[in-house]
Amino acid sequence: MNYSETLQYLFQALPAYHRIGAAAYKADLGNTLAMMDYLDHPECGFRSIHVAGTNGKGSVSHFLASILQEAGYKVGLYTSPHLVDFRERIRINGEMIPQPVVVDFVARHRAFFERQQLSFFEMTVGMAFDYFRDQKVDIAVIEVGMGGRLDSTNVITPLLSVITNIGLDHTQFLGDTLEKIASEKAGIIKPGVPVVIGQTQPETEPVFRCVAEERKSPISFADNHWHVDPTWKFDGERMVVELEHDGVDMGRFTSGLIGPYQKWNIATVCEAVHQLRQTGQLTIGDEAFRWGIDRVVDNTHLMGRWQIIGHDPLTICETAHNFDGINAMMLGLAGLRFDRLHIIYGCVGDKDYNTILAYLHSQLNSEKIHGDVVWRFSQPSVQRALPVSELQQAALRMGIHGEAFTDVRDAVADARSHAAPGDLILVTGSIFLIADILNEN
Repeated sequence: MNYSETLQYLFQALPAYHRIGAAAYKADLGNTLAMMDYLDHPECGFRSIHVAGTNGKGSVSHFLASILQEAGYKVGLYTSPHLVDFRERIRINGEMIPQPVVVDFVARHRAFFERQQLSFFEMTVGMAFDYFRDQKVDIAVIEVGMGGRLDSTNVITPLLSVITNIGLDHTQFLGDTLEKIASEKAGIIKPGVPVVIGQTQPETEPVFRCVAEERKSPISFADNHWHVDPTWKFDGERMVVELEHDGVDMGRFTSGLIGPYQKWNIATVCEAVHQLRQTGQLTIGDEAFRWGIDRVVDNTHLMGRWQIIGHDPLTICETAHNFDGINAMMLGLAGLRFDRLHIIYGCVGDKDYNTILAYLHSQLNSEKIHGDVVWRFSQPSVQRALPVSELQQAALRMGIHGEAFTDVRDAVADARSHAAPGDLILVTGSIFLIADILNEN
């Protein structure tokens, strides 16, 4: 098989959650443990940092990889899902895993995949870990796919565990309360391994402290130590923030990730770096720290987070896809001035889109938003997509009127044809909707 045929096999023969949803979810680590044994335990072949959380775990993973790369390390980065190319999931120093390596790995181990009935995600974890071991990375940043306790990545023993925050997402798998979801994500806390929690939440703090105490894992909460200036300032297309650590001014930093909600992710990253320095197992200088935050997009090629894809009118893609993500996105909108907002929204069917739509509608009609709002609806090109006709009808019941487009690219083209230079176009609601747009760009 060539690379194209290999991808077709992976997407069609192995159940993938990002495409079909619940049918691909495996609620145990049996397959992953069998695969690690079959591959002669690649998870033991490199040092790692493990990152979980409801929102922000991707950005935090990319920030950490960028900082470690600036510090001179050979850095593996495993994230999910991908937006444009499958190989985005597996990188070393920002470079995607080569196509021939993907083809060879699948060809050599295909019989095992099928015999073991692996999922797409389980196979991808095996590929990543095998590649990182083979390439002798100094450190790998591993992003959890879903939850933590039963996630396929949870076979590593990292130098540091990071949990960004807890929100109500994937409730059908992780539980319907913040406490239950926190318990699942706390599953990545390993005995004696320090853990950083990004945001202190009254419902989840006792859960994390209890698990950390049981496992004798030092625990710190980033927002108890770090303050990031919440003012959203820009220098061109970079965000400028002021950092403060335990009351001490750390100066001004710039970042290529410009979403205003990145203030929480940057605070989490700051505490993670602080803890890594404390362990003495990694050397991270001040310049590496500064440049790693600034050059995160250049170093790791992160896409879809408040990403500007056009000007006149300003056109932004944002992967916010749950209530907390949408709420954070509103911070950005509140800080912008525009004549009209053209919002293009589409989502997958297993999200609580009625609640999100209602909240988004109320926020867009509040005094926080300075401009008229024009709605358009679409759907991502994945099997899990909520049909745009159903979304449009759900919106109509709330008094939201907007045109429906099966292809999000048609929705963007329509918005551009009707928008004035002072308008803003925002595409949001699903990672997969943003993937469709970026495939065009």
